[in-house]
Amino acid sequence: MNAVATMPDTRGKLTESAPLAPLVWFKTGGPAQWLFEPKDIDDLQQFLRDLDPAIAVWPLGLGSNLIIRDGGIRGVVVRLGKAFAGIETDGLQICCGAGAPGISVASKARDQGIAGMEFLRGIPGTIGGAVRMNAGAYGREVCNILESADVVLRNGNRVTLPLADLGYTYRHSDLPEGSIVVSATFVGESGDPATIGAEMKRIAEEREASQPLRTKTGGSTYKNPEGKKAWQLVDEAGCRGLQVGQAQVSEKHCNFLINLGGATSADIEALGEEVRKRVKAHAGVELQWEIQRVGEAI
Repeated sequence: MNAVATMPDTRGKLTESAPLAPLVWFKTGGPAQWLFEPKDIDDLQQFLRDLDPAIAVWPLGLGSNLIIRDGGIRGVVVRLGKAFAGIETDGLQICCGAGAPGISVASKARDQGIAGMEFLRGIPGTIGGAVRMNAGAYGREVCNILESADVVLRNGNRVTLPLADLGYTYRHSDLPEGSIVVSATFVGESGDPATIGAEMKRIAEEREASQPLRTKTGGSTYKNPEGKKAWQLVDEAGCRGLQVGQAQVSEKHCNFLINLGGATSADIEALGEEVRKRVKAHAGVELQWEIQRVGEAI
C-alpha cells in the first residue's frame, strides 16, 4: 500500500519527507517522515483519531532546545502555527495557545499588569515546549505559574490537566507519550507594568551579555546538578572552546553548544557526550542532558 493512503484527511498542511533543519536553532538534522501543521484544534484531534495508533507522533515548537538526529524522525511531527498562538487575559489569569512564544506571553502579562511571568522573557521556545519540560530561568519555573494545561492525547481526546497531574520535577513532566499541549492557563500577581517591564529588560540584557544568542545553538545543554552550575563544571573540566567537527562548546557560555556552520547533529551530540565524559572524569559528576535529542542516527 502506498504510504500516502495511510495518512488521514486533514484541513491543515501535511508534508511528506519534510526538512526539519530549517525549523530548529542548530540548523541540523534529517527530515520528518511526515510534518503536520493542523488548521486548528479540531483538525488536530480528528487527525490523531484517524491516524494509525502504531504511528509515532512528536510535537515540534520553535526548535530551541533540540537536536534532531541526522536520520530524521519517523512518524508524524506536529507543528502548531498561528492558530495556536493566541493570548488572552482574565484578571490575573493569562490563557495562551501552545504555539505562543514565551516572550509574547511575558509582554502581554506586562501590558496587563500581571507580575510573576517575567522569566518567560528568558525562555526562547513556545509555551507548549515550556509546559512539557517545566522550563525555567532566573529563579522561576513553569510550575510556579501554571494552573492547568489543555492537552490532546494520542487518541485525539482533549483533556484539561491541572498542575497537580503533570508530575513536575526539574525540567520534567509526566505528560502522556504522544500527547500535544495545545494551551495553558497561568496565574500571576498584580504588579506595576513599569516594574515588570524593567525586570524583563534586565533579563533580556543579561541573556544578551552572557549567552551566544546570535549563533546556531540549542540553549542550555545540561541540567544544573543539585547545588552546582553546569557551565562551571564544563569550564573546570577544560571544555571551553572544545570542538568535534564544526560543533563547539561556546567560549562565551560553557553550557551552550554551537554549530560553527558545517556541523552535523552527530557532531553536536558527540561533542555533548565528550563533555559529559570529561566532567565525570574531572569532578565525578554525571551531567544530564537538558536538550532533547530525538530521531534516528545515520
